[in-house]
Amino acid sequence: MPKVPRLTAADAEAILLKAGFAWLRSKGSHRIYSKGARRVVVPFHSGATLHPKIVKQVLDAIEETSTGLTPPEQCGR
Repeated sequence: MPKVPRLTAADAEAILLKAGFAWLRSKGSHRIYSKGARRVVVPFHSGATLHPKIVKQVLDAIEETSTGLTPPEQCGR
């Protein structure tokens, strides 16, 4: 499996907004974005690099909404 890129919360936000996601709300230091039925939560902590699992969730959400397909790990494959 290829390595995921290292992103900050601001980088992830820019990518999500460019992909058509809308900022719904924030709770504490977390911001929630949505596109259709897909939601993504991004933790905002003063310039810290996001955990690879969070980056993967962001990238999977963008891919899922752009292609309309569900990732295999969510299909039970």
